[in-house]
This record gives sequence, C-alpha cells and structure tokens, in this order.
Amino acid sequence: MSDRPGEDFNQSPPYEDIDLFGSDQPLRDALAPHGAAHEGAALAGFGRHWGSAEMMEQGRLANENPPRLKTHDANGHRSDTVEFHQAYHRLMAESIAAGLHAMTWEPDGTRAPAPAEVVRAARFYMAAQVECGHLCPVTMTRASVAALRAAPAALARLMPRIASHDYDPGFRPWGEKAGVTLGMGMTERQGGTDVAANTTRAEPAGDHYVISGHKWFMSAPMCDAFLVLAQAAGGLTCFLMPRFRPDGSVNALRFQRLKDKLGNRSNASAEVQFDNAHAERVGEEGRGVRTIIEMVQLTRLDCAVASAGLMRMALAQAVHHARHRVVFQKKLADQPMMGAVLADLALEQEGALALVLRLAASGDRAARDPREAAYWRLLVPATKYWVCKRAPAFVYEAMECLGGNGYVEESMLPRLYREAPVNAIWEGSGNVMGLDVRRAFARDGDAARDVLARLRAEVSDLPGGREAADTVARILSAPDAQAQGRAATERLALIAAAAALKASAPQESCEAFAASRLAQPHATYGAGEARLPARLIARALPG
Repeated sequence: MSDRPGEDFNQSPPYEDIDLFGSDQPLRDALAPHGAAHEGAALAGFGRHWGSAEMMEQGRLANENPPRLKTHDANGHRSDTVEFHQAYHRLMAESIAAGLHAMTWEPDGTRAPAPAEVVRAARFYMAAQVECGHLCPVTMTRASVAALRAAPAALARLMPRIASHDYDPGFRPWGEKAGVTLGMGMTERQGGTDVAANTTRAEPAGDHYVISGHKWFMSAPMCDAFLVLAQAAGGLTCFLMPRFRPDGSVNALRFQRLKDKLGNRSNASAEVQFDNAHAERVGEEGRGVRTIIEMVQLTRLDCAVASAGLMRMALAQAVHHARHRVVFQKKLADQPMMGAVLADLALEQEGALALVLRLAASGDRAARDPREAAYWRLLVPATKYWVCKRAPAFVYEAMECLGGNGYVEESMLPRLYREAPVNAIWEGSGNVMGLDVRRAFARDGDAARDVLARLRAEVSDLPGGREAADTVARILSAPDAQAQGRAATERLALIAAAAALKASAPQESCEAFAASRLAQPHATYGAGEARLPARLIARALPG
C-alpha cells in the first residue's frame, strides 16, 4: 500500500521544532530555588534553537558518520589525526558559542558567581537531549580549569583561549588558534580505575618532562592539550601534554586505534602511545590524583546532567507518541496501564532533574560555604551513581512505549539507548561511586553527618524519609559494611532527590516520589503500589 497525501496511518508526527525549555515545566520550576529564574528568556532562546529540526538532524548525522583515524598521510608520515563529520563540528561550534565549555569561569580562571553552575547545567541538559557525544570535549575543557589552577603560569597562557567562544578545529599549535579544547588521559590497560597502577613514566628534561607509556582510553583525541597522569620520581603526577611541542613540531602522541564503542559514536576515544612526549607538570610530584580530583568532580556532575537530559528526551518521545497513537479505539496516553508507566517515568525524571540542579547549585556555593562543600563532596558520587544508573532502564522503558517504532533506527530511541550506559561507566563506575561516598563520609566526619541530618530533616514529613536516612547513616557509619555501599549510595541519592523536589515540585509529586522510592523498593515502571498523580504527565510535557 502506498502512502497517500494527508494520511498518517496512525503514526505520531516527528518530535522536532520544539522549545526544549518552554515545554519542560519541571526544568523551569527547578531553576527558581537556585536564583536562576531570571535566565528564563535566554534559556528559552537556547531551548528553541537546540530543539529545532535542524539541530536534531545534526545530532543524527554526527552519529551516523563516526570519526575516522588517520595515522599516516599520503607520504607515509605519521599524522595521528582524527577526521570528524561536519555535523560534529557544527555541534561543537554551537556548544562553544553558547559558553558550555567555559561559562562557569571568570577570565582569570576563578569561579564565576552563582548561579553560573546552575544556568550552565540547564543548557547542558538541553544540549544532551539532542546529542551527547560532542559534549565530552566540552565538559573536559570546562573541568580542566579546576586542575590547571595548580599550574598558574599554564592557566594564564591557556585561559584566554579556553574562555573564547570561537571553535577552532584546526590541527596546529594552540598559540595560533582563537579557541582551544582540552581532554584528559588517566586510565591504562592494566589498572583502569586503579590509577595508582599506572606505569606510564615521566622524566625531567630541563624546564619540562618527557612522557613514555600508554593510555587505554583518551577521549576526544583532537583536543589541543590533555591532562594526563604519569609516574614521576615523586609518585603519580598530573601533566599538561599539548598536541604540539613549543617549537611547533607535532608532539609524540601515537594513536593506536579508535575504540569501537557501543554508543557515543560521534565522539572519538583512542588508545594512545606516548614516545617521549613533551609535557609540563601541573601541581606537585606525587599529588596527581589530588590535582585532578576537582576536575573529575566536575565531569561527574556533567555525567549526571547529561543522563538526566537523555532521560528527558526519551520521556518526551514516549509521551508525544502516546498522545498521537490510537490502540483499541483509544489514545495510548488514555490507556490506564500506559498512563501509569508514563507517570512513573515522569516522576523519576523530574526527581533526577531536581537533584542534578541542586548539586549544580552546591557547586556554585561550595567555595564559600563549608556546609555546601560537604554536600558537594558527598553528593557528587551519589548523584552520578543513581541518575546515570537509572538512565539505561529508563530509556528502554520509553522505547517500549513506542513499540516497534522505538526499536528501529529511524527513531531517536536506539541512539539514546546506546548512549545511556556510558555515563555510569566513565568517570568512575558504580562501585567506585559507592567507595567514594564512604570515603567522603569518613573523611568529612561531622560535616558529612550534618549533610545527612539536614537531608533527613527536609524529608522527615515524606513517606519513608526518616527511615531511609537512618539506614544510610547506619551503613556509612559501620566500618565493615562496604558490601552495602551501593544500597547506601542509592538511598542517599533518593533522599537528596526527594529533598530537591520539595523546593520545586508540587507536594503530591514529592509524596509520590518518596512513597514509591523511599518507603518501598521501586518496582519496574508502572508496577508500583503507590498511586501516582496523572497530572505528572501534563507537567512533564504540555498536551
């Protein structure tokens, strides 16, 4: 049967040319408690632009045309470059023009005043709904400033180009470019997360070091410089490694291959060998992890924000489809079981969004408020754990709402589904997050216990709130309870999400979230016993 003009054969129209900000009531509401409501007009412009059919198409093209490694040129000389599709470059240019790579920093590398972190998180969240892969170098560039503060001279040289809103993909020394991007390389084949097992060596060579060894994962290999960890005489140390040496020659970064990843297809991740590569030290010898840890905290925040964005787009696609598709003479959205599934998805996504914006607000205030600094240290790993782990199951459930249409590549859902696991794996997997929560709780002592006490007070009137907080305190206080670390980490995130919802969501939503996730274990979506308000769906996406 051929299609006839004017007939849609019970298919939902494309979800495009939408306002990612104006259509997201939970996002608009979650900004107000953190002093960012005045940014509404600018965020609306950003949301309309990124929600356009043109930008959606750029996301599709960037993933259907993955990067290619060029190890040698036509004359057999090493080139070690990666070619990207123009759609990737367009997305990079848009994100950098919008300041996603630098807007939380002042020109001298100090933190921009609040609510810069919250406003950036809102933009990052919307951009992630369209295409996540290109955001890897964007987030690493932003986060690198935190580590470079341990090398003031290097920061002073680089900061004007980091802060530039000009995207320059040219392969030439960074001093000749209008803007630069930075990446990082930490993990090695034999150690992975255990960076203390790194074998890459750094040797002094006058005013710099030369580094030999390898990195098993180095994402965004066309960045202009990288923060890498290597063993120096004083122990594991952080270094700044540019693509070009100071004399203008290409530095000795030898790319072995690009990783063939499940998702994140638009972004290149390389295995690399260093052959006496030029680098300069960042921070003291032996303090590499301490130097780079705040950078990692910022990238972990972005992992959580991006996962919340993936969840948001999956939810919007599911609700949009259900409102147009008729099954058994009734719209899918009006079928009771589908309504229960969509409401449960909407509730969880709003909790994830409220939590990541509350965490971003803590990042805004941590440098000046010791209590917020303790919240930041404890909740970064907990938030990353819960939000990033929920995303794959969440996107799958949204895919099922579209039925077979959600499983074919013409839909955005397969790309979202392939993308969803990476944020839970990169920057520390689930067990690492559980260990980091335990370490933060033990190291901060009274300050960490104060964070938990304040969260307990905030959720004490919600179903299961006090009991969940008491369970977390008991597990984290027990020295022999490491095996329960994931349980404590997840409950901590859920408590914090419920507390964040109280500041921005209707009371019935807060109670439903607590009843379905704190008072009892959460079942599969739509299968819980707690009654969920039907208006959650309308709140998530206007009808």
